[in-house]
Amino acid sequence: MAMRKFCVELGAVYRPDRSTRLSRPLLLTKVPAGFPSPAEDYVEGRLDLNQLLIKHPLTTFYIRVIGDSMTGAGIFPGDILVVDRMLETTDKHVVVARINDELCVKTLHIEEGHVWLTSENETYPPIKITEEMDFEVWGRVTASIHFH
Repeated sequence: MAMRKFCVELGAVYRPDRSTRLSRPLLLTKVPAGFPSPAEDYVEGRLDLNQLLIKHPLTTFYIRVIGDSMTGAGIFPGDILVVDRMLETTDKHVVVARINDELCVKTLHIEEGHVWLTSENETYPPIKITEEMDFEVWGRVTASIHFH
């Protein structure tokens, strides 16, 4: 009997390297979508993206998105997801999940004792998690880094 494919949407998994520090200036003002004002050239402080994006270094990893099932949530092919395994996951959280030997990113839905993984792209049907599946939530998506 052929094995049903549930989701193959994620690429390589990366561990964060917190040994590197590259803090950059953070401007005090918001950036207008028009012409910038030279009078607003004030620096608020310095910003290190490692400190901003990673709350639990030992339980956080990055993973690259290769599918398009979450475009409605602003997650696109090529994006890098920041995933924290320490954070609790509940209904409506975006998670990285494993079903059998496949990884995917989906929205977790829990209702009346049933667990569903849903896409944020209407062309993909929801996945109902059953007892026969080897299922595990790997972690909660805390950020998506989008490249233009």
